[in-house]
Amino acid sequence: MRMRCLVVGVATLLLAASMLCAQDDPDAKKPPTPEHTGIHALARGLGEDYKNLWSLDNFYVAGLGGGFALAVAPWDQSTNEHLRSHYDVVNDIYAPAKYYGGTIVQVSLSIGTYAVGRIYDMPKVSHFGMDLLRAQIISESIVEPLKFAVGRERPDGSNHQSFPSGHAAATFAAATVIERHLGWKYAALGYALAAYVASSRMHDNVHYASDVVFGSAIGVIAGRTVTQHGAANWTFVPTTTPNGGIGILAVHVGP
Repeated sequence: MRMRCLVVGVATLLLAASMLCAQDDPDAKKPPTPEHTGIHALARGLGEDYKNLWSLDNFYVAGLGGGFALAVAPWDQSTNEHLRSHYDVVNDIYAPAKYYGGTIVQVSLSIGTYAVGRIYDMPKVSHFGMDLLRAQIISESIVEPLKFAVGRERPDGSNHQSFPSGHAAATFAAATVIERHLGWKYAALGYALAAYVASSRMHDNVHYASDVVFGSAIGVIAGRTVTQHGAANWTFVPTTTPNGGIGILAVHVGP
């Protein structure tokens, strides 16, 4: 219970800190904005994304994610047991996560950001929304085939689409795009929300820790692939400890 409260407290502090940050954060990556951010540019960008998906850096992140997923797999059952709770307050805290991390919500938020940028002639905003949308498309196109290929049964026995976690992939993809566009201060909030969603999947007993770890790695790969704009950056992958705790692995990778 103490560990869960700490996770929620850190997320709350990160939310408060991000709201105090100035909008023109000097640490933001500020990727170049393309001249066009229309539907044709979106389609061309996706074509480039699938080519860039096979970069060595992405294989490196996939290897790390796979390695940590294998490392935590022996504690899959015990981690879920540790995170499950019958306290109403904990259940209430985790309740919104399944909606926020869902593909429909993430895609809707991405399209909304893109539409605002297009309607009000704000190229940087539409570029940001376009990258968010592309990251969700890339993430989903990796997750779904893997789910059916692996066929792992969920902890609650509801179906055989447990590995990897789509919710973790979607939210870590968004957080990575935020980091590349807006800098680490805003990314801290994004990664905190992604970790919250990822841990909720174990609390809800619909995913194992290894599902969540590899799903988050897919999200990082998707976010990085669509934002090949600038300098080296930090990426973050959640992991678990043998005693049932949750941690974040920080990895420094190139563009």
